[in-house]
Amino acid sequence: MTAWWQGGAIYQVYVRSFADGDGDGVGDLIGVRDRLPYLAELGVDAIWLTPFYPSPMADFGYDVADYRDVDPLFGSLSDAKALIDEAHGHGLRVIVDVVPNHTSSAHPWFQQALRGEKRERYIFRDAPNDWESIFGGPAWTQVEDGQWYLHLFDSTQPDLNWDDADVRGEFESILRFWLDLGVDGFRIDVAHGMVKPPGLPDIGRGNQATMVGREPVPFFDNDGVHEIHRAWRRLLDSYPGERIAVAEAWAPTPERLARYVRPDELHQAFNFHYLFAPWEAAELRAVIDSSLATAGSVGAPSTWVLSNHDVKRHLTRYGSLARARAAALLTFALPGSVYVYQGEELGLPEVLDLPPEVCRDPQRLRDPDSGRDGCRVPLPWTRESGWQDPWLPIPAEWAELSVEAQHGVPGSTLELYRAALRLRREISGELTWHESPEGTLLFSRGGFVCAVNLTETPVDFGVEGDLLIASDVPGAADSAAWWKVKCEA
Repeated sequence: MTAWWQGGAIYQVYVRSFADGDGDGVGDLIGVRDRLPYLAELGVDAIWLTPFYPSPMADFGYDVADYRDVDPLFGSLSDAKALIDEAHGHGLRVIVDVVPNHTSSAHPWFQQALRGEKRERYIFRDAPNDWESIFGGPAWTQVEDGQWYLHLFDSTQPDLNWDDADVRGEFESILRFWLDLGVDGFRIDVAHGMVKPPGLPDIGRGNQATMVGREPVPFFDNDGVHEIHRAWRRLLDSYPGERIAVAEAWAPTPERLARYVRPDELHQAFNFHYLFAPWEAAELRAVIDSSLATAGSVGAPSTWVLSNHDVKRHLTRYGSLARARAAALLTFALPGSVYVYQGEELGLPEVLDLPPEVCRDPQRLRDPDSGRDGCRVPLPWTRESGWQDPWLPIPAEWAELSVEAQHGVPGSTLELYRAALRLRREISGELTWHESPEGTLLFSRGGFVCAVNLTETPVDFGVEGDLLIASDVPGAADSAAWWKVKCEA
């Protein structure tokens, strides 16, 4: 019997932008709880919640000050428990973020370190090396006594020292706390980053953030992280109910990424190689083949994701709603697990014209164009938005993209997603490619056929069978369609 996570659909809830339950303009756990029927009707199997822990919010919750509580901005611990229980009642599993590479500088441990106590829990040294922060600038900040501490992200996010026994023991306790509360798993932030190489060697070049995921960098993807993940897998396996861990792991090759999902390590890893593939048939096919082969080499399922809270929405990257809809059908047809980022089911684009004064993403320090605020604009529930003074402004033109405007409307992107997520549960079998016109993709899985036209010219795929769903007229430019056939095409 296949485990739920091997082919499940997981919906990413960016909590502060999903739904506002108390009217303060910021999304919260009450808002998520209120919208559980919407998520169940959408057809996903699980939800992944971004951090809701107490935090100064320098990096919107990825700077955690207390890993065992809920920030008042988002609710209370009892709200978290109620959300988990009600989600289970709707048949939805709940995955929460855990942030083990760094804490907030407001965390009690770091405050102790600043006083010179138990500084070994973090990475301090007498002089910095040449490492750069992912957010731009040096990765080191000097404290009053002259030492420097490492922060691969914002200066308010000091890196933990995973060679320290206190750190390892603390995070095992944190995982147990949330597992005991009922969560079904964890998305591990910067799962590739906890272990640093001996001596912290210089890199010898600048613009280091551009190297991540493309070529080796000494501060990420060190082999020592796998010992940690194996220990966490043993912990997860000791709980009932198929609890899982998902790695946000940036690795320079698919082969390196596959190491995170070996049988005794984590269950899944995000497939960023697929996410960043261009809208081009040959390149997409190559990434799909590589992803299936490398994940399969360690007995793991592939994962497929088009957008998340850290990248420009795929509609904007691809350049049109037609391509975004076709990409969704392509993605949902592939074997493995899929991730849906909130709002993609509405066909939301990236918001590119936010007023500078409302943009607060620390990544903008590196390059204003790399800021992630535009993909984090709150979800429009009604034509009037459904928000009172949202923390980021919702474009007026999103009125007709709202849930209210699309609900029950044949051909809308919301209904396309609902239908596709329901139908994909009936798809099984390995992927087999078939000959098709240049610039297109055609494959089958058992008696199911998916055809994608990535060109600007209509084509006739010649598939004979029952049409299940299509993003446009089958064979139209930038479209995808599914058929059920009596035998493989």
